[in-house]
Parts: sequence; C-alpha cells; structure tokens
Amino acid sequence: MKRWIKLGLMMLGFGGGEMTASADVSGVSSGPIVIAHRGASGYRPEHTLMSYKLGLQMKADYIEPDLVMTKDGHLVARHDIYLSGTTDIADHPEFADRKRKLEGHDDWFVFDFTLNELKTLKAIQPRPKRGDVFDGQESIPTMDEILSLMKAAKADGSKAGLYIEMKRPALFKKVGLDPTVALLAMLKEVTGAGIPVYFQCFDGAYLNEFVGKTDAELIWLIEGKKDRKSKSYVLEAPLALYGTNVDGVGLNKALLLGPEGKPTSIVDDAHALGLDVHVWTIRNDQVPKGIRSVEEELKLLFSLGVDGVFADFPDTALQSRDSFMLLKAGPADD
Repeated sequence: MKRWIKLGLMMLGFGGGEMTASADVSGVSSGPIVIAHRGASGYRPEHTLMSYKLGLQMKADYIEPDLVMTKDGHLVARHDIYLSGTTDIADHPEFADRKRKLEGHDDWFVFDFTLNELKTLKAIQPRPKRGDVFDGQESIPTMDEILSLMKAAKADGSKAGLYIEMKRPALFKKVGLDPTVALLAMLKEVTGAGIPVYFQCFDGAYLNEFVGKTDAELIWLIEGKKDRKSKSYVLEAPLALYGTNVDGVGLNKALLLGPEGKPTSIVDDAHALGLDVHVWTIRNDQVPKGIRSVEEELKLLFSLGVDGVFADFPDTALQSRDSFMLLKAGPADD
C-alpha cells in the first residue's frame, strides 16, 4: 500500500514536510465539507451536547447526530441500539432485569426504555484510550435538544448544518416503532429554521420513503464488503441502485483504495452519477496501515476528489482541508 500512497502524495506535492493552515484563506474555496462525527467525539463522549458544542466551536461544517427511538417514541442520539458501550447503565441496578440477548448481543436496548428512564443514564467515552475525564457529566440528548442547540448557534452566527442518520429503521419498525413520521416532522423543522441538513441511512430502501417528502439532501451510506481474493473492500450493490433517488453516498473509506493501496474509480463513478461523495471515518488515533499520519490520510482523500469527510477530530480535518485548498489554489497574484 505504501508505494501507491507515497506516489499519489508526491504527485500532489505532499512528499515533504507537513503544511499548516494559513490564518488567511480569503479567496480560497472552502473545499470539501468537514462533518463532526458524533460531534467532536475524539475529545468528548460521543453524542453528547458537549461533543456537539465543541464541534461547533471548532467551526465544523456539519454536526452529525445518529438517531434511535425510545420505547415511548422519542428520537434520541446514540450510535448503537444497545446502551452498555456509551452509558453507565451497568451501574444502574434498577435496570438489571432489562438486559437481554438480541441478534447475539447480550445488552440493554434503547427501545426497551422510556425517555425518562434513559435520562437517568450518563454518557461515557466508549474508547478507553481517549480518557474518562468527561464521563458521567451529561445524559443522552434528544433530537429536540440538539435542534435547540443548533438554533441557538445559528442565532449567534453559526452557518453549521446537521447531518442526521437514522439507525436500523427496519428493526425499529419490527418492534413497533416506525420513526418515519417523527423524522419527516423533525426534518421539516430543521429546514424551516434555515439550518442546512443531510439525512443519511445505510438502508437505501428506507431512504426511498423520503424522496419527494423532504427538502433534506439524502445520502445513502455504503460499507461494502471485503473481497476474499484481493482482501480489499468492494461494493455489494451498484452505486446506481439508489443513485437516481439520492443526492450522494457516504462511503467507507476502505472502498477508495484497492489492492496494494491503488486508488479505485469509485469517487469518479459516483460523480458521474451526479452524486456527492462523503467518506467515513477519519480518526487521529486510528490511522490506516501504510499511512504515516492522519494529515497524510486526509490529503490523500482530498486528492481523490471527495466532497466531504466524517472526522472524530474535526479541528484536524479542517486544518488539513484548508492546507490542501491553499496548495491547490497556488500562489496569490501580486
């Protein structure tokens, strides 16, 4: 992988030392968007108001809340349907009997709890190496609370948008909690408030239910699968499967590099279909094998033409984006 990555970086002028972002980028396009993944989740427990606030302070272009639904029909922010990884639920003996096995996972599940019950839990950092300094300080936020935060930020001059994901809609429907009506009402309120918004889901068929019913940009999330022969990630379905109904695709970054790290054509293929390409997830503390730093990884992705990146550490992604755009723009005219 290294030889292909190094070649690509050298061709774009990244073979030497690291660039730093200029304080003055006037006249330079803002370039690819930076999405604060679960907020500034590299620094704070994910999907907490403090994480979203930090992402806004860092000037991320979008804040990403993942949504699930409570037993009594409220949209709340969690990445998973289970609760043990990101909350202190194991320390609540009153909920011990709610633990059960589902899909081979023995845990507590969000749709077995009312909003009032969930509000007694406190958020924790799911990645131990990131520290526990901010554990136990905040509860699980509702989508209403997140929207209030964004409205307040907009009133203070923020131009940041929301990049909202619905998790596991088919499963929620199966347990009698269809989130569609609530999501449509929420998206209408977001757009009505003048806040830019994307709506994303791994379930492309579910996204089809929103076509023509919302002004939100629709993004089909794609993980792909590992090819047995090449060991590289490949598509499980063609980009065009839902490409005529959505505005873009959110790609697993592994799909952008084929065997030995050679770039694939997936970004160009998506662009040919008129789709934006946003890739996930960039983490300062989890750089892919064969890449020397997260800055190098970001510059490689930008050089491949992506339209946006999901980043746990949005400040790093923003700095790298601005450096890339300055270099791309070339020297200023005298």
